[in-house]
Amino acid sequence: MKACFTRKLAFSEINDHSGPPGKIKIAAAMHRLLETKDFSSITTAEISKQSGVNESMIYRYFNDKRGLLHYILAQYLEISYKGIIDSLNGLEGAVDKLTEVTRCTFGFYIHNATFAKILFLEVRNFPGYWESDTYQFVKRYTQLYRQIIEEGHAAGEIRPDIEKWHVMQALLGTIEHMVLPSLIFQRPLDVDVCTEAVYKLVLEGLKGKR
Repeated sequence: MKACFTRKLAFSEINDHSGPPGKIKIAAAMHRLLETKDFSSITTAEISKQSGVNESMIYRYFNDKRGLLHYILAQYLEISYKGIIDSLNGLEGAVDKLTEVTRCTFGFYIHNATFAKILFLEVRNFPGYWESDTYQFVKRYTQLYRQIIEEGHAAGEIRPDIEKWHVMQALLGTIEHMVLPSLIFQRPLDVDVCTEAVYKLVLEGLKGKR
C-alpha cells in the first residue's frame, strides 16, 4: 500500500516561488486567511494588511479576489495531480490504479479540508468557475479516471457493458458524497476505510472476466 497525501500540505510546499515577491506574499496571506475565515468574509483590505502589499496589486496580479482564490486552488490541484501520477508508477491493472487514485483523492481531501470545502461548496456556484484554472485541473483529474477506465475496457479487466462515463461518475460522485458531510459537520474520516468502501461498492463490481 502506498502512502499518498497522509498529512496537510503547507502553503510553502505548493506555492510558486518563481513569481514576483508581492504576488507570493498576497497568495500566502490569502491562504492563511482561508484557514480561519469564509471566503465571502475576507476583504481585499485584509489581504493587503496580512501580506504587507498594496491593495491595488491584488487586482494587478489576480484581477480580483476570486481570481486570487482560483490561483491558490489551481496550485493545490496541481500538486494533487502530480502526487497521484507519482503514486501510480509501477502499478499494473485498471482496478488497482483506480483504487490508488481513489485512495489519493480521499487522502488529499481529508487532510486538506479547507481546500476541499472551498472546491466543493464555494467556487462551483459562480459561472466563472468553468473558465478558471481550477476547472482546467479538475478536467485533467477526471480525464485521468477516464483514461484508466478505457485501459481497463481494452484489457478486458473492466466489464464492457458499463459505459466509461457511468463508471467515472459513480466513482467521483461516491467520493464526493462521502467527503462532504465530514467537511460540513467536521466529522473525522479514515482514508483506508473510505477507500475500502468504494472498492466494495463500486470497483469490485466493475471487474471483467479477463
